[in-house]
Amino acid sequence: MSVSILLVEDEEKLARFVELELCYEGYQVTKAFDGRSGLELAETGDYDLLLLDIMLPGLSGMEVLRRLRRSSSIPVIMLTARDSVEDKVSGLDSGADDYITKPFAIEELLARIRTALRKKSSETENTCLSALGLELDPERRAVSVIGTTVELTKREFDLLHFLLKNKGLVMSREALLEHVWDLDFDGGTNAVDVYIRYLRGKIDEVFDIKLIHTVRGVGYVIKDEE
Repeated sequence: MSVSILLVEDEEKLARFVELELCYEGYQVTKAFDGRSGLELAETGDYDLLLLDIMLPGLSGMEVLRRLRRSSSIPVIMLTARDSVEDKVSGLDSGADDYITKPFAIEELLARIRTALRKKSSETENTCLSALGLELDPERRAVSVIGTTVELTKREFDLLHFLLKNKGLVMSREALLEHVWDLDFDGGTNAVDVYIRYLRGKIDEVFDIKLIHTVRGVGYVIKDEE
C-alpha cells in the first residue's frame, strides 16, 4: 500500500518540486496552498504524513497544527524559512514531529519522512482506546462496541475521542469546547450537552451500557465501570 502525503505549501514552484520528488520515491501526494484548505484536507482525508509550511495565507501553519492536534495524531513535519530556536520550539511544543528549514536538500527531507513514518508505524499498535466493550481507533477513525460498528459524525467522534483519552477524569464543558470545537465557535456550552445526547443515543442506549457519566455542575466523564 502506497504512503499518502499531504503537502501544504503556498510557494507553488517549491510545492511542485517536492511533489515530483516524492512521487518519484513512490509516495502519493496531495497539495494545498493555504492554511484553511490544508486543515480541511487533513481533517477529512486519509493521509499518512503532513508536510506543513508555517507562513501560509488564511491560517498559519502553527494554527493549522494546533487545531489538527485536537483530533489527529498524523505525523507532521514543519517546512519553513524561519530557523530561530524559538520558532522550532514553538512548532515542536504545538505537536510537530519534526522541523526542517528552507532551503533544504531533498535527501534530508526524504530521510526525515522515513523516520517519521517508522515512528508512526511503531506506535500504531497501541493507539486504540477502549472502555466497557467500546473500542476507538484514532488512526482509522473507527468505533465499535463488542465488534459492532458505530457510525459517528466527525464532531461526535472527536468528542468521544477526547473523553476516552481522558478516561476517569471529569471534563468540564468549557474544556470540551476548547479542545473539540474551533475557537471561533460561539454556540455556547449547551452544544456539548447536545452532542453528549447524540453519543448516548448511538452508544449507551443502543448497547444498554452507561459509558458517559454526568457530574452535575461540572461536566462529563467516561469510566470503565457503569
